[in-house]
Amino acid sequence: MAFTPTTLELPSTMPPAAAAAAATRHRHARPAGHLRCAADAVSTAPAERTAGRVIATSSRTASASAASGSVARVWRKVQGSGDWDGMLSPLHPVLRGEVARYGELVGACYAALEEDPSSPRYMNCKYGKLRMLEDAGVAGAGYEVTRYIYSSPDAAVPGMEASTSGRASWVGYVAVSTDETTRRLGRRDVLVSFRGTVTPAEWMANLRSSLVPASLAARGGGGGDVKVESGFLNVYTSADETRRFGCADSCRDQLLREVSRLFAASRSGGEDVSVTLAGHSMGGALALLLAYDLAELGVAGGAPVTVFSYGGPRVGNAAFKARCDELGVKVLRVANARDPVTKLPGVFLNEATTRSGPLAAMRGACYAHVGEELALDFVNLGDLASVHDLGSYVASLREGVVTDAEAATGGVLAMAMELVGRQWQSKDAARGMVQSTGLI
Repeated sequence: MAFTPTTLELPSTMPPAAAAAAATRHRHARPAGHLRCAADAVSTAPAERTAGRVIATSSRTASASAASGSVARVWRKVQGSGDWDGMLSPLHPVLRGEVARYGELVGACYAALEEDPSSPRYMNCKYGKLRMLEDAGVAGAGYEVTRYIYSSPDAAVPGMEASTSGRASWVGYVAVSTDETTRRLGRRDVLVSFRGTVTPAEWMANLRSSLVPASLAARGGGGGDVKVESGFLNVYTSADETRRFGCADSCRDQLLREVSRLFAASRSGGEDVSVTLAGHSMGGALALLLAYDLAELGVAGGAPVTVFSYGGPRVGNAAFKARCDELGVKVLRVANARDPVTKLPGVFLNEATTRSGPLAAMRGACYAHVGEELALDFVNLGDLASVHDLGSYVASLREGVVTDAEAATGGVLAMAMELVGRQWQSKDAARGMVQSTGLI
């Protein structure tokens, strides 16, 4: 279908919830519990605001919003059947609620990550699987966490020993909807949630912006023309032979094994099943690689495989996009028009600039976004790094209004250069903005 981006505009500043989100941001996102329950996204229930936090005034259970009960009637459209035709402009309230809900579930990855170097669980999840979502601030989410996922980028970090720079770190989790949530959603939902870049090894891997063959086992059809960013592929496929956290397998092997197990168990009960892959920033890239992998291997057996990406970069070339489309992978990219990370890689040569004219011959060698875009428009002039903040993404989804995206897309590179020149309180924000200039 012809694509028309949907934009949520915050004219000169973010809405109250988004401003609160940015004020308490930790890394890429604050704990998910600082946001209202996603089920309230399609209701008119007010939220209390105190100490820079947005606190739910209603229960976090799935029944909090009457409108959320309609998910079961439209779940296939929410998961991308028809490429979200008729749901993006105007933005369908159920879709808005579901996208916000999955954003909260991604936020739990940041809230649960142990970032204290003195802790024996450094770069692992702070909580056990049984109570992980509740302890991370999304109690009542309606999912059971079944496995933690670890990544081990094979990337040398200056100033760090080779034996430690690429060790495993917790990058996300696999979960499955409870019986109650399954009834509300109209299907059993297998969920994989990924955080964004945190560790030095991940930052170094992200700097590898060259395109390389996907090199994933395929049923045929992709071939050597399908290429992806070498850094993201490294994070996805590298293994940790030190067996840190008791896991020596690659991120890919862990994911394929667990998703296959859950999918088979759900299908054996005769239920409708969906596979939802959600991630922020680098996590959005990992979600797309997994979606492509599952589709190529036929793991989902025709069930919907959907990616919800928040502030995600480009992942592969035009052949990768074409193959994802051919395989039926559905991708909804939630992108702030002012977020430079969503322009990467391929700031200057991409699917738009090589569409026609003298650069058209280079189209096959350039990066291309996959799927449809839900464009947001928010910025906090007092905290420009908030343009990439997951909490601000979720809050803006809830409180924004539909407008035209075109006016907001200009000046992104200028903003990135201004950000790089500022005095940063967060070294991670500085790294992110350097990457956002398109110098990699």
